[in-house]
Amino acid sequence: MAHESEPPASAETSPRLGTSRRRALTRLIRSRSRRLLLQFGLPWGGALLVGLAAVLYANWSTAAYNQFVAWIAGRPWLAFLITPAFTVLAVFLTRRWFSGSEGSGIPQVIAALHAPRDETLMKRLFGLRVIFGKLFISLLGFLGGMTIGREGPTVHIGAAIMAETRRFYPHPGPRLERQLLLAGAAAGLSGAFNTPLAGIIFAIEEIARDFENRTNGTMITAVVFSGLTSLALAGNYLYFGQLNVPHSFSIHFVLPVLLTALLCGLLGAAFNWALLRWEVWMPRPLQLWRADKPLLYALIIGLAIAALGVSTGGETWGSGYEQARRLLEGTAPLSQGYAITKWASMIISYMAGIPGGLFSPSLSIGAGLAQWVHAVFAWAPLPALIALCMTGYLAAVTQSPLTSFVIVMEMTNGSGMVIPMMATALLATRVSALFTPPLYEALAQKNYFPKAPAPQPAPEARAD
Repeated sequence: MAHESEPPASAETSPRLGTSRRRALTRLIRSRSRRLLLQFGLPWGGALLVGLAAVLYANWSTAAYNQFVAWIAGRPWLAFLITPAFTVLAVFLTRRWFSGSEGSGIPQVIAALHAPRDETLMKRLFGLRVIFGKLFISLLGFLGGMTIGREGPTVHIGAAIMAETRRFYPHPGPRLERQLLLAGAAAGLSGAFNTPLAGIIFAIEEIARDFENRTNGTMITAVVFSGLTSLALAGNYLYFGQLNVPHSFSIHFVLPVLLTALLCGLLGAAFNWALLRWEVWMPRPLQLWRADKPLLYALIIGLAIAALGVSTGGETWGSGYEQARRLLEGTAPLSQGYAITKWASMIISYMAGIPGGLFSPSLSIGAGLAQWVHAVFAWAPLPALIALCMTGYLAAVTQSPLTSFVIVMEMTNGSGMVIPMMATALLATRVSALFTPPLYEALAQKNYFPKAPAPQPAPEARAD
């Protein structure tokens, strides 16, 4: 008897099987796409944004300072109106809406990495509010001719942009946060100076003060993409131009190195002390106004900056980049008192408490110190002494010798000066460390680390 044939199993099951396979394939594609986005897309995209922000910020800050110079051209007395007005406005906005954006921004990054874990710290020191405040208020400072730089703020902005990408990760944690902050800081410095190697060393030596293999790839990737963005938009430029020095130096060049290290170390330590111990030297009425009447305090600060600028013929205005570059190129000498007046203007500007960096002004102070060293060793090439003094003073302030000499070397294409710059940076750091701690780390601990509770007096023993 013939068996009735059964319908093939694939008649009903094959469509279902095909649908399930398509769904599984779709889920696999989505999973891999999401993994690629988290592993590559977000870090690369964030780094590109950091590079774009660095280039735009550089252009805007230059335009803002040039506008200030145009306003006071032939009418220096206008500085007594413009500088105090913008100082008051910047202080008001910083204190009212943009707290956390003040200063260079590097202490904020250090605090986020090394302070005890606090969920409110990231909200207070980073985010879109702080990014906007850092950009906008520092530009007001440039419009007012204040002695501030843009490199520290670019580091803060870079770290904040990269930190914002953590919101797209499914399980953000302290390790990821650390990677993003370090990568953003390195990319920010790289984009600001067009110094990719210095950006990596800066993040390791100054920000992290250690090295982790897991951080390495993210950091280098961020620096590469930020650098590519800067290269595409601004070109392959040297920040201070080509350094022209002899190919070899005699043993006598040790003497300028020693004097430079000592001079830069002492003046850098004095600068750090002034910023960290302002309660000691600032007059008591100013301290009270700083706490209770910030706008009156800002007015006094603005008038002091204007007075310094007018009395020096405009040498102390702005970051000092133009003055240092012209001196390095040999096109315009600076006054012999430039280093001290710029030093004073930089301290006063920082005391205002608005966003603004220290890198460019420090380098320009170093360039001014080179004229002092050249007065003692007239036979030494001035461009070589400028490179030494810029390296030494920056190293004394930051106490990060590797970062300092690599930055100056990359900014000037000064590979022929590597050994003298290394020696100057190391010695200047040692001299500065005898008197003060590293500036950025000390500012972070002073302003953003939780305060230790005051010790309670021991209870008196009761007489029986």
